[in-house]
Amino acid sequence: MDNLAVLSAVALAPIAIIGILLVGLRWPAKYAMPIGFVVVVLAAAFVWDVDAVVIAASSVEGLILAVGLLYIVFGALLLLGTLSKSGAMASIRATFTDISPDRRIQAIIIGWLFGSFIEGASGFGTPAAVVAPLLLALGFPAMAAVMVGLVIQSTPVTFGAVGTPILVGVNDGLAGSSAVEDRVSVLGIDMPEYVSRIALDAAIMHAIIGTLIPLFLACMLTGFFGERRRFGEGLKVWRFALFAAFAMTVPYVTVAALLGPEFPALLGGLIGLTIVVTAARRGLFLPERPWDFPARERWEDRWTGNVQPDSEVVGRTMHPLRAWAPYLLVAALLVLTRTVTPVKEFLTGLSIDFDAIFGTEVAESLQPFYLPGFILVVASVSAYALHRMSGTQIRASWQVAGKQIAGAAVALLFALPLVRIFINSEINGAGYESMPLTLADGAASIAGDAWPLLAPWIGALGAFVAGSNTVSNLMFSLFQFSTGEQIGAAPETVVASQAVGGAAGNMITVHNVVAASATVGLLGREGDLIRKTIFPMIYYCLSAGALGFVLVNGPGLNAGTVLLVLIGAALALIILRLRKQANVPAE
Repeated sequence: MDNLAVLSAVALAPIAIIGILLVGLRWPAKYAMPIGFVVVVLAAAFVWDVDAVVIAASSVEGLILAVGLLYIVFGALLLLGTLSKSGAMASIRATFTDISPDRRIQAIIIGWLFGSFIEGASGFGTPAAVVAPLLLALGFPAMAAVMVGLVIQSTPVTFGAVGTPILVGVNDGLAGSSAVEDRVSVLGIDMPEYVSRIALDAAIMHAIIGTLIPLFLACMLTGFFGERRRFGEGLKVWRFALFAAFAMTVPYVTVAALLGPEFPALLGGLIGLTIVVTAARRGLFLPERPWDFPARERWEDRWTGNVQPDSEVVGRTMHPLRAWAPYLLVAALLVLTRTVTPVKEFLTGLSIDFDAIFGTEVAESLQPFYLPGFILVVASVSAYALHRMSGTQIRASWQVAGKQIAGAAVALLFALPLVRIFINSEINGAGYESMPLTLADGAASIAGDAWPLLAPWIGALGAFVAGSNTVSNLMFSLFQFSTGEQIGAAPETVVASQAVGGAAGNMITVHNVVAASATVGLLGREGDLIRKTIFPMIYYCLSAGALGFVLVNGPGLNAGTVLLVLIGAALALIILRLRKQANVPAE
């Protein structure tokens, strides 16, 4: 079987089936991923002629990676549960209520800035699950609260959970490929430096595109949930929205350049939050008249869920500094362990190595004390004393985290082995390239030099299907790299576009929508939310494709530049029309 189209179709089959089951038939990931795993095993065994021992070794490698991911997820869930049970989360929420009564301002501060910080520290959909109930408690309609939590699942996501989508997704997705090793050698750098270069490209693209996300938030709130349903009313906070955007994205890119992929979202969100809250308390850049939702009795039934705001949430139960202390500890420990060389070398040296699994060339390792999960657990334990928690509260936090992690475990325990078999299919007896490389051949033959325009959409598809930017990068990084090489483009820029698109896909991924909706009792209306969040996702992927094309080919009269001009013109026309409709004065 040497037909490229047929081989590409077979290689695509596991991903396509997962997409059909998850999106078309709305199956839970815990059912869809095992079926996808079976399909990729069949393709590897009977088409690529991969030995059973290699399939088994790749599966074990995937399980090891899954354990590492679950470790991080559990740490994030444990910290969230701990702060909720101790009363710290109520105090954290209360710190936002006095800043401004304007709902647009609250959404930007809590969603964009606090959400970015939470994404940087926790990732894995945690921000939407934290932001939605927080906004609900402040008086937002449940659907508006979830929408805000989902839209900000974009710019910070590539560097969520201390850079996991890059450090695990991109790094492990590219690991072991001889083509990648050759590229790294040609550039005269090592693999960590190469991954950092990809991360910086992604950060620059995110910063340019993400600058408008706070303004998107404001306009979507007023257009979908305002008294007059006027998107233009959101434009009245354009000064504050752009100020908040730059307050996050400038340190975000700076951190990516100086410290690497672990800290852009975490420190960008934290620095931006500090700057913007300070400015807002002084009334800087705030609109003259605050905007609010219509009276609750005029809310549409579909806006609300079956969870009512808890009056306890808006009451300050402890000093804000003490409430924030565990998150500050997370930031401090992450900086310490990632930037102080002796500490980093000591922790990374405490690894559990799995060499030559089942006698094959497949190998993997775990660094339990260096992974962010360990730091998140340490921060959780510190809260026991800092917040004077009782034994009952501590047990409850572990029980909640344990129940939540169990729901995520099945999908990841099949998704990661699926990905590693997909990638390791290059070890085969049929003489074919690996499945990702085969897909790359097929894509390159169809798209040709225009591929950078499409690369972010593949990342978004992967995130939408798998529910994770990390998994999307694991599945497609090598595919994107190979496609870039075959069309003569800088492959690291194409991989960066993949990472950016994978982040944007989080705005509509079913997993995030369901998880966030569950926190406010809004299950069953996921379609309504996706129809709203798909618009900023389309903007994000179109812009990322255009930027990626320009970065690859340079400025000039080319498809990327033309698309950027068209996007800019379209946005300008929309803004002018919205201002006219809403009678927005120039501010």
